[in-house]
Amino acid sequence: MTAFSLEPGHVTWCEELRTLAAGRLRPLAERGEPGRVNRPLLAELGALGLPARLFTSGALDLCLMRESLAHSCTEAETALALQGLGAHPVHAHGTEPQRARWLPRVADGSAVAAFALTEPDAGSDAAALSLRAARDAGARAAADAGAGGPGAGAAPAPLSAAPDGTSAWRLTGEKCWISNAPEADFYTVFARTTPGAGARGVTAFLVPADRPGLTGTPLDMLSPHPIGALAFDAVPVTAADVLGVPDRGFRVAMDTLNLFRPSVGAFAVGMAQAALDAALAHTGARDAFGGKLRDLQAVSHQVAEMALRTEAARLMVYAAATAYDTGAPDVPKRAAMAKLLATETAQYVVDRAVQLHGARALRRGHLLEHLYREVRAPRVYEGASEVQRGIIAKELYRAQQPTEEAGA
Repeated sequence: MTAFSLEPGHVTWCEELRTLAAGRLRPLAERGEPGRVNRPLLAELGALGLPARLFTSGALDLCLMRESLAHSCTEAETALALQGLGAHPVHAHGTEPQRARWLPRVADGSAVAAFALTEPDAGSDAAALSLRAARDAGARAAADAGAGGPGAGAAPAPLSAAPDGTSAWRLTGEKCWISNAPEADFYTVFARTTPGAGARGVTAFLVPADRPGLTGTPLDMLSPHPIGALAFDAVPVTAADVLGVPDRGFRVAMDTLNLFRPSVGAFAVGMAQAALDAALAHTGARDAFGGKLRDLQAVSHQVAEMALRTEAARLMVYAAATAYDTGAPDVPKRAAMAKLLATETAQYVVDRAVQLHGARALRRGHLLEHLYREVRAPRVYEGASEVQRGIIAKELYRAQQPTEEAGA
């Protein structure tokens, strides 16, 4: 790499991760049950110290981890990433008691985290969440009494004023297409605390899976890890469960997604590189038309295009991660660009690799058959490709506004 020269230690670390993923993680992944949390795999990730790095490393390290693991074991990569996605809000916005209870267990693989943002009617438009966080009747009565009673003319007490041991809110509604649901041990849940306020009326909560009224249903999806729906039937939560500040939970969600979107791109780059490596090996060894497949210009040009796109995506992912780590002002745009380019590129590269291999790549158990199933979902989750294009355009026009105002 020239534009982004990794430190020698980074290069060595990535090579070690690929080796560990192939030798220690892939056998555990292969023994796992599709659609279920693979707890032995999580425990091994914990023994290797990888989940703990999620809380001590920057965005570039996260991307390097995801890319390296994805090249050799996509299941291990996804298991690690989902732990990070669900637990990052706790790490970055949680209280000391919240962090002390959950982060050590995430780090050692004994607790499964989940990020519960999407709803049946609020996927791409995350600000349109309808999961309702209503003031609990007991908490409302206590707050009203403290403010002089209803209609006394005093300002209502803040939501966090509920007495200790009572619930301040009751969560009612649904979440859908939640990775690790319904098997997670805790959920980062985003709920509407102020009706009609759009993004400004959402609060993030840390909700343990054993809360009364919380139930889950597994969904039969094209995915090796569990994806499910969650139903909240007046689930009690208190001020001690809030992540960050009430009514500012959308910021918690976007902070998490801005970190993880480039690393979704890194996951895609890892898959693209694995497909490219497979295509190089196959076309270099396969006899066809009196020579090797690679001798056909139509084939060699396809391989060159696959390599070109993979490297371009890789560099954009690293650039977005570096922008996040350095606090650059254009992180949302760069994160969206990285996820968009990398996931679309991976789809192209894997598809081309399948075509170059022919029917053998479609046999169950073949690396490319596996990658072909895995590569589709990243273009949808954490903001579909169309959403990323919308974010990019919005950020471009936002940057243009000061120039237009100055010209006026």
